[in-house]
Amino acid sequence: MRIISGAFKGRRLKAPKQLPVRPTTDRAKEALFNILNNHFHWDEIKTLDLFSGTGNISFELASRGVQQLTAVDQNKHCVYFIDQTAQSFNMPITVIKNSVERFLNQPAGTFDFIFADPPYAFTKDQLLTIAAQLLDNNWLSKEGLLVIEHDSHLNLSEHPLCYEDRIYGSSRFSFFALTEEE
Repeated sequence: MRIISGAFKGRRLKAPKQLPVRPTTDRAKEALFNILNNHFHWDEIKTLDLFSGTGNISFELASRGVQQLTAVDQNKHCVYFIDQTAQSFNMPITVIKNSVERFLNQPAGTFDFIFADPPYAFTKDQLLTIAAQLLDNNWLSKEGLLVIEHDSHLNLSEHPLCYEDRIYGSSRFSFFALTEEE
């Protein structure tokens, strides 16, 4: 796993092998950020990384200049790894140990970019429930963007706020927005 752009470009991150995660591949992450670069001025947004696992996406966001990052994962080893790595790089990542389900049942503010990478075992209904919680309960800013990474065999495009999806190997990114994307 490596950081592909920004202040920490090229840095390799080695997560402990015992973490119960499937990090986003470098190829898929690079493709995702090529799309996101057209949407955001990184130093002006507030981000939320759900099911953050190794923190791969949060580290990439911090490297690109995001100053308000929140990462949520329920695994104590993942939380520890993200927190220790963020501290060693002096990255402004707030790490929260909680299940995403419980986290989303409490008020936490509005975010400009939300990335959710639940386990690939999640069903389509579970993924749509997460999308509904985020889109219907003021988690996403009016001009914000939600991306859910999931198994490529599941298609969320019939959701009325899903405007695009992209497949990279066994991964699919579904893009959601409250306002029409051009």
